[in-house]
Amino acid sequence: MRTANYTVSGYTCSQMRVKAVTLPFVTHSLLSLCLIIAIVSCAAAPQEINYGKTGTQRPYKINGKWYHPIGSAYSFEEEGYASWYGSDFHGKKTSNGEIYNMHAMTAAHKILPMGTYVKVIRLDNGRETIVRINDRGPFVKGRIIDLSHKAASELGVTDTGIAEVKLIALGEIAGDKLITRDYEKGNFLVQVGAFTIKDNAVRMKGRLESRYKYTFITTFERNDTLFYRVRIGGLMTLKDAERLKARLEEENFESPFVVAE
Repeated sequence: MRTANYTVSGYTCSQMRVKAVTLPFVTHSLLSLCLIIAIVSCAAAPQEINYGKTGTQRPYKINGKWYHPIGSAYSFEEEGYASWYGSDFHGKKTSNGEIYNMHAMTAAHKILPMGTYVKVIRLDNGRETIVRINDRGPFVKGRIIDLSHKAASELGVTDTGIAEVKLIALGEIAGDKLITRDYEKGNFLVQVGAFTIKDNAVRMKGRLESRYKYTFITTFERNDTLFYRVRIGGLMTLKDAERLKARLEEENFESPFVVAE
């Protein structure tokens, strides 16, 4: 939320002053031309970024820690604490160039793509709302989203300060279009493991396929490394996928997670 300070020859636009001096015609003309260029540069305000654009997706560093925004919000879910920010930031720029409006349904997240629409569910009272990500934060341990005053009010977070919530990504901006997804119904998978050694993936598949009919291996390459991912498909609703994930955790499979295709 910081505003950049634009300078011309070492001076901000508001600091520029011109002294009357007597110079030869050529020098005076050159100085006049430079002054005109400087004034035009000061008058041209930087363009604000439209919320339909991606905003900053570059890695960034806060308090010595690097954050790497993800390229897609598909299948993203997260649980943790929500906080909120209000009048102290109202009217200031957000990370994607918008002006923060505490009365709009927006929020800050550390790594979700700008423009992502997120369902926020308060876990202790079941209230839910939908916000659009247009800022970065919160940078406090345990907190996963900073809500606008309006969004926080809908969940009752303005009364408690923070609340435990679940985030479910609903869709995101692609160019000038909102790509929405129904995360309740569709084609869902549960990924059980990922290996760089194929034999390890085959062994895990063997353990699973006698109980789970749609167990398969798919490959994925990243940074010149080939991964063998063990997944279970055939799930038509998010609830079915979440139930399978919970069952696998009870069977001591480490960190299974849901994937929406």
